Amino acid sequence: MRGVILDADSLGEDTDLSPLTRLLPDWQIYPFTEPQQTAERVAGAGVVLSNKVRLDEAVLANAGHLQYISVMATGTNNVDLKACQRLGIAVSNAVDYATPSVVQHTVGLLLALATQMNRYLQDVRNGHWQSARVFCLLDHQITELAGKNLGILGYGNLGQKVAGVAAALGMNLLISDRPDHDGPATKGRIPFSEVLAESDFLTLHCPLTANNRHLINARTIAAMKPGACLINTARGGLVDGNALIAALTSGHLAGAAIDVLDTEPPGDAEPLLQALPSLPNLLVTPHNAWAAKESRQRLVGQMAENVEAFLRGETLRSVLP
Repeated sequence: MRGVILDADSLGEDTDLSPLTRLLPDWQIYPFTEPQQTAERVAGAGVVLSNKVRLDEAVLANAGHLQYISVMATGTNNVDLKACQRLGIAVSNAVDYATPSVVQHTVGLLLALATQMNRYLQDVRNGHWQSARVFCLLDHQITELAGKNLGILGYGNLGQKVAGVAAALGMNLLISDRPDHDGPATKGRIPFSEVLAESDFLTLHCPLTANNRHLINARTIAAMKPGACLINTARGGLVDGNALIAALTSGHLAGAAIDVLDTEPPGDAEPLLQALPSLPNLLVTPHNAWAAKESRQRLVGQMAENVEAFLRGETLRSVLP
């Protein structure tokens, strides 16, 4: 049986792949795969590993030998799961491998927004501190997180770990119910509308689904507390970028920090990147919240466990509908 890795570059050059490669005698490892190359590279493979390469029905239908897909991520929106189920292709993903990395990145963005880190660093680079009349710069308002409300949408392992750090900083936690939840609020949760209205900072940790694309849009942003800040380290499709730009420009939102965009890598025409020079209250990092070296190696370990379980005929952590 042949194994194929379609986008090994997403794991980084410093990652040891030997836990995977020892499992099969025949591996084809591609640094990157263009959409037009996918079908040819998947053909003949029994096992395929992919992070962000799209595996749609057309590709899968012509992959006659394919038995198993191991998604090198938690999100599986790049794989047509219904087609896999119909074709008898097993699919599993990775979970919790990057939790420490994503949590520290999320909290780092939270702190950067509260302390106006981006603006003050730029002021120092521009010589403003050197020419100041007093010992410090106070041009941008710094906010204490203690006593502020942190809204959390998505309360799985990531959301819970972020909540733990935020609580240690003295923040009040507002755990959102599912936005589409009807009826009485779930125990320990607050209706999404109330979280929007009361949060000083809102952080997203939910998956992207067909039902929540652009969940953060002009309407929901208008419902947010004036002067609030948004953090998104989940999926770019959760946020309407143009609506976010409008809210940052008008001052309705005081700031936003995002690690994910709708299209990745983004093109030159990506609105949020085009807006960066004129929006010092917007922070953008290149989808690397997850990417600590330890997290990437942990991911390889999980992929190896998944492939080995498949080869042994053991029960998989299936993500099929």
